[in-house]
Amino acid sequence: MARYLATLLLCSFFVTSAFGKTDAPAYTSKRISNPEDIQAIKQVIEDFRLAIINKDGKKLSTLVLNSRILFTSPGDQKAVEKIREKDINFDGVGIGGFYNFSNFISTAPDKIEEKFYNVDITQDGILAWVMFDYEFYENDKVSNYGVEHWQMRKIDGKWKIFSVIWSQYLLERK
Repeated sequence: MARYLATLLLCSFFVTSAFGKTDAPAYTSKRISNPEDIQAIKQVIEDFRLAIINKDGKKLSTLVLNSRILFTSPGDQKAVEKIREKDINFDGVGIGGFYNFSNFISTAPDKIEEKFYNVDITQDGILAWVMFDYEFYENDKVSNYGVEHWQMRKIDGKWKIFSVIWSQYLLERK
């Protein structure tokens, strides 16, 4: 029993050492963040949500750094393999990105909305990361859901989205 406990303690020491707090210099563990920037980031999230509801692709475009940002939901392995039948280099990252999304939002015939839950914002100076669970609704029914992650940067005094990536689980439409 004593040997078992000693082994367990030794293993927990190595796990803590490998994944726990390190002895990094104090300046590496401090993030530069302030309430004004966090509030401005929250406003971008709200403006994004309202632009979808209002089908306002132009408003969406004011929230992103440029129209060429990474904006995708990588395909699962089955989808990747299907496309690799014709393109062996396909990595699961789709094309069309922000432009296709903005166009879809602007022209959707149905009522649409994206709801955000468990929003987590991490800011460090001019960079920020926003992660949340989402549900996308069409005509008041969830059509897909998952986890979404944004990278943001502050430029010209404004917070802009410079990448959006999300998991996507589809629900069957009835």
